[in-house]
Amino acid sequence: MNELLQFLNIAIRSRLDFELGKNKTLEKPQMDLHLNKEASLGKFIFEHNIKNQDLLLLILALVPHIDPGFFNRIIQDYFPKGGEFPEFGGVKAKHHRGIIPTGETALYILAGNDPETRKKYFPLFHQSKLFQKGILYLDECDRNEPLWSTALLMDNEYAELFTTEHINKPKLSNNFPAQLISTDLEWEDIVLNSKTLNQIQEIEEWLKHEQTLLHDWGMKNRLKPGYRVMFFGVPGTGKTLTASLLGKYTNKDVYRIDLSLVTSKYIGETEKNLSSLFDKAANKDWILFFDEADAIFGKRTNVRDAHDKYANQEVSYLLQRIENHPGLVILASNFKSNIDAAFTRRFQSIIEFPMPVAAERLVLWEKNIPPKAALAEGLDLNILAKKYELSGANIVNVIQFASLKALAKEQQVLEHEDLLAGIKKELVKEGKMVN
Repeated sequence: MNELLQFLNIAIRSRLDFELGKNKTLEKPQMDLHLNKEASLGKFIFEHNIKNQDLLLLILALVPHIDPGFFNRIIQDYFPKGGEFPEFGGVKAKHHRGIIPTGETALYILAGNDPETRKKYFPLFHQSKLFQKGILYLDECDRNEPLWSTALLMDNEYAELFTTEHINKPKLSNNFPAQLISTDLEWEDIVLNSKTLNQIQEIEEWLKHEQTLLHDWGMKNRLKPGYRVMFFGVPGTGKTLTASLLGKYTNKDVYRIDLSLVTSKYIGETEKNLSSLFDKAANKDWILFFDEADAIFGKRTNVRDAHDKYANQEVSYLLQRIENHPGLVILASNFKSNIDAAFTRRFQSIIEFPMPVAAERLVLWEKNIPPKAALAEGLDLNILAKKYELSGANIVNVIQFASLKALAKEQQVLEHEDLLAGIKKELVKEGKMVN
């Protein structure tokens, strides 16, 4: 880290010495950097071949996180009496008392005050791999501000990784409307028909081989980024568990989107919330799981008033963001017909999670009976499986109900009447007739 700070220090002082007339020629920093490839920052720079302008931009954005007074000390050396130095750029933050570099700061270090040279570097803020991957970005610019006057910032997760060697997973909040989900179960614990399992395997294959297909096989320019999937089926048939297992077996974080924190009655707020979510998720290798997606991805309506107009704009905006998202997006719905056709046409896969048939229900009953529990004499799970059409979640709830009743009786036997009472509860909850 010290070597990189020294590299930036020399680059800034060389530029200042030249622009202020102390040196007639610009001395570019000549340093043979010996990076610690075991540390996250050194490993990242080495593996991604970060050098020259990209290296300068990376360290420039990282400095406020590790040395708040870095820029102030340099400026004070050259302007001990203070005064304005607009060419250097930089902004102040609400809490951070040092200088936060801006796009103008980067341009000054790279090109000084020469307009033509500065102009050559303008595309860097779009073409740099650090910007394309969302690792660095310029803060939002007000309409009355110059383009490059906003803060040059580093994604918080990369800043945390480079400074602490680990990343805390983002937590559900108003600023991040998604929750990390996981499971301790395995693929063999989920009971699905062969057609559904085969389609899920296709997703797993894409997650494992996407980069090879796009880059090694040269399909990057022929295929749209990302993969879009729809899961549909009644609640409790394994949609959320499947998403969790896909993440578990491909070492990817799965975030379930809380649509109550995304949608807003105020015009433009829903798009803003989703934009923030997709921006944060870009290049993070996450799986985004929109549960009960009908609420926000539903069919567009005929425009009768302003509300319909903006609701349709939200759907169109979502379509655009999902289509351009480079990762896996899963939309879950109870019914396929609830989702706007504009979305379904763009899905690579539409997977039905049907209610389990009797044979599958029997397996679910057998898999979920607690290992320490016994069945009452004469209790036949095969009869329960054939007679009662329940989802996997329903069956787990019934077993939980009967198990608690057994524990309350200080016994380890699941009674027939308790299982029937649990089944009745589930059927009533689903609005079904009870025999």
